[in-house]
Amino acid sequence: METDQLKHQVLEEIRLLSDPDDEAVAEAVVRVLGAEGRQHFLSLKQKQLQARTLFNAIRRLDILQELIDDEGITEIMIIGTAVFVEEAGRIRKWEKEFSSMETVEDIVQRIAGNSNRMLNTRTPMADARLPDGSRVHLVVPPVALDGPVVTIRRFPKDPIRMRDLIAWESISEEAAVFLERLVRAGYNLFISGGTGSGKTTFLNALTEYIPREERVILIEDNAELQIRGIPNLVRLEAREKNLEGENEITIRQLVRAALRMRPTRLIIGEIRGEEAIDLLQAMNTGHDGSISTGHANSTRDMLSRMETMVLMGMDIPMKAIRSQIASGIDILVHLGRLRDRSRKVLEISEILGAEEEIRTRTLYAFEEEGEYDGNIKGKWIRKNPLQNTGKLAAAGLL
Repeated sequence: METDQLKHQVLEEIRLLSDPDDEAVAEAVVRVLGAEGRQHFLSLKQKQLQARTLFNAIRRLDILQELIDDEGITEIMIIGTAVFVEEAGRIRKWEKEFSSMETVEDIVQRIAGNSNRMLNTRTPMADARLPDGSRVHLVVPPVALDGPVVTIRRFPKDPIRMRDLIAWESISEEAAVFLERLVRAGYNLFISGGTGSGKTTFLNALTEYIPREERVILIEDNAELQIRGIPNLVRLEAREKNLEGENEITIRQLVRAALRMRPTRLIIGEIRGEEAIDLLQAMNTGHDGSISTGHANSTRDMLSRMETMVLMGMDIPMKAIRSQIASGIDILVHLGRLRDRSRKVLEISEILGAEEEIRTRTLYAFEEEGEYDGNIKGKWIRKNPLQNTGKLAAAGLL
């Protein structure tokens, strides 16, 4: 008998229960499967698998639950009934598919509902979260032409620390120690990189160097960061518009509100638009040690995007914008994903000031030495010493 038919029988079993818990559903699954004569010929392992599959179809996320429970899967992508996964940096089509488009639609609505999001033809896109903290982006017809499109970004249960990144050769120990001193001394850092380059992971790793006695305001579009060890931590999350197009809370509003909360430093998950000017103004008015990230293909590209984002929030001369950026941000860290799918810190640069253009100087750079067994090998070269050492001296770390 097909899973959909078994699922219908279980739902009939629990239909009269006002609020069935997991245990009640599991008992109904056992009763329904026990009534199936052919299960008599199954092994204990096969019976357990069938029961778990049916339970997941009713109470969890159907076949997706297997992937959710697999810590090696970092991304799950659904197009209609087809499922693709990212594992060890590589994307492949999963061998399983959903039984029907209706099953996918049911799961999409379940995910949206659990995050208080509404999905329909009028509002066909939404961001949500799973109970384990995974980030979900949902798109349904008519925008999605081939059925619902679901993208799930997984995060490890335990946050990745800098020592893990060093072990994975994402950064050298020397460069990591250098960044640790900068974070402790209160340098303003900005992390750039393309999609999937590891910006959020790297930002999270840097936060372990923030002194415990500081008051930190964390602002995110969707809560992803797992900052630990800071007792005085305030976490804020933006909110989308409701069906009436009201009650939106933007990153920019949260940044302005945070400045009234007596922060020592601000951590902003990602800058995408007009909130850039508010971050720069915070960096320029005593909130040293603030950190944020942004999408860009290079350090120079990030500075250009920053200029554009500032213009989205305030119409001021370009010279003034570049001056704000140069005086606000001390260090740029650029990440990349190489052709072997590894993620690395490619460049650490210092901002020296602004004239006609913003002047930067490379402090560390990753240089390839060759490719062995499909893996890119290289080393981080120290190009120049830090010129702006004032904050290090003030913190007693010079």
